[in-house]
Amino acid sequence: MDSRTEQLDTPSGAAGGAPAGAKPANDDDVSFQIEGMSCANCAGRVEKALGALDGVSEASVNFALNSANVHFDRSKTDTAKIAQAVNDAGYSVVENQLSFDVDGMSCANCALRVEKALAALPGVLTASVNFALERADVSTLSDSVNDARVIKAIEDAGYHATSRNGPASETPDEEGADTVAKKKTDKSLILLAVSALLTAPLVLQMVWMNLGVSYHLPAWVELVLATPVQFYIGARFYKGAYAALRHRSANMDVLVALGTSAAYFLSLYNMVTANAGQAHLYFEASAAIVTLILAGKIMEERAKRGASAAIRELMALRPRRARKLVDGEGEQDVAVESLSVGDIVRVLPGERLPVDGTVRAGDSELDESLITGETRPVARMTGDAVVGGAVNGTGRLDIEVRAVGDDTTLSRIIRLVEQAQTGKAPVQKLVDRVSAVFVPIVVGIALVTLAAWLFTGFGAEASIVAAVSVLVIACPCALGLATPTALVAGTGSAARNGILIRNFEALEQAHNVDTVIFDKTGTLTEGTPTVRNVEAVNGIERDELLRLTAAVQSASEHPLARAIVSLARDEGQTLPDISNFKGKTGAGVMAEVDGRKVVVGSEALLSDQNIGLPADDIAQAIKTHEGEGRTVILVAVDGAFAGYMTLEDRIRENAKQAIADLKARGIASIMLSGDSQDVASHVARELGLERGEGRIRPQDKALEVEKLRKQGRHVAMVGDGINDAPALAAADVGIAMGGGTDVAMETAGITLMRSDPALVSAAIDISIATRRKIAQNLFWAFAYNVVGVPLAALGVLSPAIAGAAMALSSVSVVGNSLTLRRWNAKGRG
Repeated sequence: MDSRTEQLDTPSGAAGGAPAGAKPANDDDVSFQIEGMSCANCAGRVEKALGALDGVSEASVNFALNSANVHFDRSKTDTAKIAQAVNDAGYSVVENQLSFDVDGMSCANCALRVEKALAALPGVLTASVNFALERADVSTLSDSVNDARVIKAIEDAGYHATSRNGPASETPDEEGADTVAKKKTDKSLILLAVSALLTAPLVLQMVWMNLGVSYHLPAWVELVLATPVQFYIGARFYKGAYAALRHRSANMDVLVALGTSAAYFLSLYNMVTANAGQAHLYFEASAAIVTLILAGKIMEERAKRGASAAIRELMALRPRRARKLVDGEGEQDVAVESLSVGDIVRVLPGERLPVDGTVRAGDSELDESLITGETRPVARMTGDAVVGGAVNGTGRLDIEVRAVGDDTTLSRIIRLVEQAQTGKAPVQKLVDRVSAVFVPIVVGIALVTLAAWLFTGFGAEASIVAAVSVLVIACPCALGLATPTALVAGTGSAARNGILIRNFEALEQAHNVDTVIFDKTGTLTEGTPTVRNVEAVNGIERDELLRLTAAVQSASEHPLARAIVSLARDEGQTLPDISNFKGKTGAGVMAEVDGRKVVVGSEALLSDQNIGLPADDIAQAIKTHEGEGRTVILVAVDGAFAGYMTLEDRIRENAKQAIADLKARGIASIMLSGDSQDVASHVARELGLERGEGRIRPQDKALEVEKLRKQGRHVAMVGDGINDAPALAAADVGIAMGGGTDVAMETAGITLMRSDPALVSAAIDISIATRRKIAQNLFWAFAYNVVGVPLAALGVLSPAIAGAAMALSSVSVVGNSLTLRRWNAKGRG
């Protein structure tokens, strides 16, 4: 497939026709996998949909292989339209996600050029290049694009790329990447030191002259000092400019190369043509511009790495080796990648846990701060779940592996943070459009400046100096860095505090939230209810009622069910097998136990089964329990009411403060619960909620979200269970509690890594702070260019000062973003 497609990328031959067997230059082939086809008719439908696309000359769909091959004219259609045609036909294409490190980009224009080159590859659906992270993320049709083709496209655009794909053992080593980055920085620092030493006499001469000292260096000395700075230390700008112009583009390097070359060669011309001692030289300007911009790029690189430190810190938590316990052989030192689910590993005091698992022996306290944001050590003992990357305290632990590789909590966290950091804000589209035409416009302004100064009689020398100032003060870097650095720093700080923001859409919407809907169990309450009362009636013994109820509930994963089962086992009950188990979401469960039909759940469930409800005195007792915040579960045996159980789920310690924090922001808080209205009202009063609604089924939560949104409210939904997923998806912002299910976490835009309701307001706070930084950065980046370029054109700024301003502009934008690193969920700043 790849070799065939490579041939298609080659232009056809002479104008009169193509060589035999060759295809027109715009023709491409793409092959991919399709999901959802169930018969040959499906394949025919997809084939028809693809064939109807403008530009598609041939489409074949193979039902047996679930694959398609399409021959198309890329001037008329593209890969995204092909994928959309499959989706519109009722099926879906299989996508691959590829990531690459890109080296050599100097400004936002470079990122745009790489993005354009990748988007032109047949099989690429979307391509996103992040200048701040120096990273490219590509979504492709399955089997259509491999790493080699992407890397070739990036290198053809003038840059260098390294794949981040493949097994964990083959992905780029973060420590190795840091080492490479350090070597590059060290080399740049050496060059900067040499450049500064050579430039210093030239700049000092200019300072002396401004102070009235008439002494200046001989012209040949200035030439000797400036030449290595211009052509050796400044070679990076010439290389970057050549690569850009060769690909019919322009970037910051073009501006710097043009500006410094103009100053250098004007000085050289004056030196050669003028009488001895009368030459007006600008060698100090060209050398100072190179030195200052090089210094600015070094500071910018360091600041960018500071902004993206969160990912490196998380990756550093992953141990490479583990102590595996093997029967009869004791401990074995093995690579973490070789572990399998079910293996037992031993963790000594002070070591990091290599995997997610369950403690099988020992107890200790773990520091999970870099994973969950919880600063206090947490106690872990036999039977407790633990996460890889946590630091073991003073105890020795034997842990059974339950997740390895990409399935571990730490890997999922890294994946979520990377998704957020590599995304683009909507405003970035405007920035990209500006950046695409920025350099040509600046060159045009420089030419207009040159012509205007010449026309007004200032002479060639002064006109060139003004044009040079325009070229070197314009800075596309500041524009390109404004959004991604703030996004990277903000999401990184959020992750350090246990808040995972999946994408910019969640960040954008969180800023507007004015209503927060909370689930009750596991969100506002601890999610570990305990049984308070077991009341049996109608001739059923209390222990028998508990045994039958626990047997039915043993098939359920609901927290209330687990509490009942736990009580039965604590009391030594042996739970019988059940049959014909049925569950009704939000209402209860039923099954046959020892030949008896047992129904456990709400009044609504008993009514549906035509079972009589409790007598008035029992009903009043139940109402009293619910009024005190306890959950009541009714039980019926063989069609007759047999008793009830009350359970109490304690309200989380900081839930009340969390609601108060939201109220202080003017955000309304609502609770939706499957419990009775009395329980919901009790919890709402305790916490100061605007209202608490009971007897809410899972589907009703999503309807309530939609209802509030139609009223014009911006709604956030906070939950932790599978039954919360529809509401999480329906809300403007879905917020999943970290202790919840994978479904909730995958559906939500924001995940809280610890079950702390106070993090809800913190998530809104960091969203607002990040958006504020983006707005500030864009304002200053635009303002800098809008003000700086006219000042340079008017001759107010000398080339050297303009170069210093250019260097500092991008550094100031990144520095402003870095202030987000000081943000924390407790101090909020």
